[in-house]
Amino acid sequence: MIPVRDSVANRYPPVVTWALLATNCAVFLFQAALTPRGQETFVYVFSLVPARFFALLEAGALVEAFYPLLTNAFLHAGFLHLAFNMWSLLIFGPSVEDRLGSRVFLGFYLIAAWTASLAHAFFNANSLIPALGASGAIAGVMGCYVRLFPFARLVLLVPVLFYPVFVEAPAILFSAVWLAMQLVPGLITLLIPGEAGGIAWWAHIGGFAAGWALGPALRRRPRGYRPYFQDEGVFGFTPDGRRHWRRDLWE
Repeated sequence: MIPVRDSVANRYPPVVTWALLATNCAVFLFQAALTPRGQETFVYVFSLVPARFFALLEAGALVEAFYPLLTNAFLHAGFLHLAFNMWSLLIFGPSVEDRLGSRVFLGFYLIAAWTASLAHAFFNANSLIPALGASGAIAGVMGCYVRLFPFARLVLLVPVLFYPVFVEAPAILFSAVWLAMQLVPGLITLLIPGEAGGIAWWAHIGGFAAGWALGPALRRRPRGYRPYFQDEGVFGFTPDGRRHWRRDLWE
């Protein structure tokens, strides 16, 4: 399931979302321009290696231990990895930034990235495999989006064999399916010993949980953000993305 559009009305331009997208792309281009040896060194220094994190923590090297918890969220393993993460950020980021405010949204995004990294490190404490990518932070944005707009309508692309099928679903249903797809393999990795590699399931889960928990507390208060009137939503939808129950307002 790939979200391609949402129905939440926004009042302000998502400048931080655009800045985060540009920063991730710039880091990826810088990384791609390095020599193979340079890329290896760059990834090792700025990605999250759980075993190294705990070793540095035990040695008291707090700065060296903690900065990869954030820097890894701006690295990507390849173009498709980058493209999918940035697309998800563009779908969910603007509405969350609109309701939180740009400065609060930036802090929230970094907290979600930090929490996602900690969750990954905790559940893969002995792993020597570098973890990198913005997906944990973006999972936090998604968790906040679903908490603020549970019944917003999402248009989803569902590949069926070789055919693209578009369906509409409420955000809460999409998130429930998505979260189940993270929890099941995440729990399997706990039951099967061995090196953690591939997808950082627990980073996704940790980031989503942080976003879900923090969303309502960080939302702008009415004094700083005038509530929408019912007819200010996207055509056919209320401002929070629900389908409008009064058809006479938009027919």
